[in-house]
Amino acid sequence: MDRAPGLSVRLKLTLSYAGFLLLAGAVLLAAGYFSLSRGVHPGVIFIVQSHADLLRYFAPIAAIVMAFLLVFGLLGGWLLAGRMLAPVTRLTDATRVAANGSLSHRIELEGRQDEFRELADSFDTMLARLEAHVAEQQRFAANASHELRTPLAITQTLLDVARNDPNRDNGELVDRLHAVNTRAIDLTEALLLLSRADQRSFTREPLDLSLIAEEATETLLPLAEKLRLTIEPSGETTPTIGSHALLLQLATNLLHNAIVHNLLEQGTVWVTTSVQPKSAVLTVENTGEKLTPQLVATLAEPFQRGTKRIRTDHAGVGLGLAIVKGITQAHDGTLTLDPRPAGGLRVTVQLPAGPYTGMVRRGSNSGLATNEETFE
Repeated sequence: MDRAPGLSVRLKLTLSYAGFLLLAGAVLLAAGYFSLSRGVHPGVIFIVQSHADLLRYFAPIAAIVMAFLLVFGLLGGWLLAGRMLAPVTRLTDATRVAANGSLSHRIELEGRQDEFRELADSFDTMLARLEAHVAEQQRFAANASHELRTPLAITQTLLDVARNDPNRDNGELVDRLHAVNTRAIDLTEALLLLSRADQRSFTREPLDLSLIAEEATETLLPLAEKLRLTIEPSGETTPTIGSHALLLQLATNLLHNAIVHNLLEQGTVWVTTSVQPKSAVLTVENTGEKLTPQLVATLAEPFQRGTKRIRTDHAGVGLGLAIVKGITQAHDGTLTLDPRPAGGLRVTVQLPAGPYTGMVRRGSNSGLATNEETFE
């Protein structure tokens, strides 16, 4: 923003300090003059003959005192203002460095806690978060580019093979191209959904998290039965506030992830909703292979996968838990992933609690996500 030039803050503080000092000196001199003019201490320093004599004697002294106060106020104010504003100068320099694209610079202001140091610490914290966010976005862009390039490269290879071999059976080629194209579409839709969650471009409404979990369970129950898994839902009315479509996608992704990363047979998935004093909680647990805490800590990152899937036709795009994380953060909630001691994963989503009145209750056939709409 273009602004008209003005005085620096240091100069303003200097003039303010000097002006205050001059005003205080003038008040003291005036008080001294009126005191002497009334003869409070006659004859102590000189004999007061008249007000004119007092003024002739007092005026040079007052002028010398005021000149001294002016010089002292300007010099002292300039030095004091510079010392007091030194942290602001460092903040300004750090801001310029950050504006040029370097987010690794830190102020690290020394000394005891005061307003300037609180501001510097907050600025350092902001820079650290921005640096981490930019690094995460760069990694995400690189991974997304790689994931999108893979189906395109496969498609190009299949088309080259078909062009070089005109007698090849086109039915097999079409099937493979259809599968590759479906994967590319799923990945693109998952990226768009993740972007929508990150931008928080949705309408919030009172909802019952238990009904959303029930919808997701009904949607994926055929897949669980096909894979000989058991889904055990439980819970109570769990009011929250948010987007029905996004929270349904969250529950569907969690449940789908728990189904496809499970035991080959006789596995179990537990879906539980509960209410805490200030939060609505959705917990999804599943049996499966034992996971290390180090591996679990990376599962919510984009394009990260834990264990191999059991028998399923859904290829997955590696964004299931990343989308869950994005939707949770967009709803001001927290996502916690813990390995189960017996094997499998426990995922806990805590969302802000909502009012019990005014919750939107939807039918089981309203806005259900299908298996093709889950992103893992």
